[in-house]
Amino acid sequence: METRKLEEKVFMALMVASTLFILCSLFVIVGIIVLKGLPAMSIEMLTQLPSGGYYLGKGGGILNAIVGSLLMGIGAAVIALGISLPVALYLQKEYVRGSRLAGSIRFALEMLWGVPSIIYGAFAFIIMVFLGMQASLIGGMITLVMVMLPIMIRAMDEVIRSVPHGLRETSYALGATRLQTSLKVVLRQAAPGLATAVLLAFGRGIGDAASILFTAGYTDSLPSSVFDPVASLPLAVFFQLATPFPEVQQRAYASAFVLLCIVLIVSLSTRFIAGKFKKYTIR
Repeated sequence: METRKLEEKVFMALMVASTLFILCSLFVIVGIIVLKGLPAMSIEMLTQLPSGGYYLGKGGGILNAIVGSLLMGIGAAVIALGISLPVALYLQKEYVRGSRLAGSIRFALEMLWGVPSIIYGAFAFIIMVFLGMQASLIGGMITLVMVMLPIMIRAMDEVIRSVPHGLRETSYALGATRLQTSLKVVLRQAAPGLATAVLLAFGRGIGDAASILFTAGYTDSLPSSVFDPVASLPLAVFFQLATPFPEVQQRAYASAFVLLCIVLIVSLSTRFIAGKFKKYTIR
C-alpha cells in the first residue's frame, strides 16, 4: 500500500512539473513577443504596404503579409474542411465495413501528420513546375491544404467516434438513413469538437513558412488574382529578422505579435461558435 501511495505521489509530481514547464514556456514565448513587438506596433504598420525603404528601417507596413496570410489560411481551411469532413464520416464503421481499411487509412494519415511541412512544399513546387505555374496565392493555398488535411481528418475522426453510438441507434430506429443520421445527428453532437479540429489545422497552416516559401512566393503588393504571388506573416518575420537593422528586426517581433493575435481571435471565435452548438450535444 505504501509503495502505491509513493508511486502516485511521484507521478502526480511529474504531471504537475510537466504542466508548469509547458505553461512557463508559453508565457516566456508570448512575453518575449509582446515585449519586443509592442514598441514597434503602429497604425501605419497595420494599414500600409511596405515602402521602398521599409527593410532599411524606413516607413511602411505589413498589410500585404496580413492580407496574404488571411487569404491563404482561410481559403485553405475552407477547402480542407470540404474534403476532410466527408473522409472523416466515411471512416466510421457505418460506412467502412472492414476495420483493417479504416485502420490503414488512419495510420497513413498519422504518418502524413508527422511529415515536415517543407516536404509538402517541395512536392507542391515540383507539381507547379511540371504544370508551368509560378509562385502564387493558389499555389500557397493548395500547399496549405495538404498540410492541413491529415490534421483535420484525424481530429474530426476522433471527435465523431466519440459520439455515443446510442444516438445513432435511436436515429435508425426512428427510420433515418445513414446519411441523415450523420448530417443531422452525429455532426450536431460533434460540432464543438469539429470546430476545434478546424482551428487546430488553421493554426498549423497560417503559421507555417517552410511549405509556402517556394509555392506562394513573396511580394510587397496585394494580390489582384489567385495567380499572383502573395506575402505571408511567417515569411515577413523571417525576412525582417534576416536584416542587419535593429528597427526592422523589432518589426519582425511586431509581425509575430500580429500573427499571434490572429490565431487568438480565431480561437475565441471558434469557441464562441462551438458554444452555440452545445445545446445540440448530450452530456
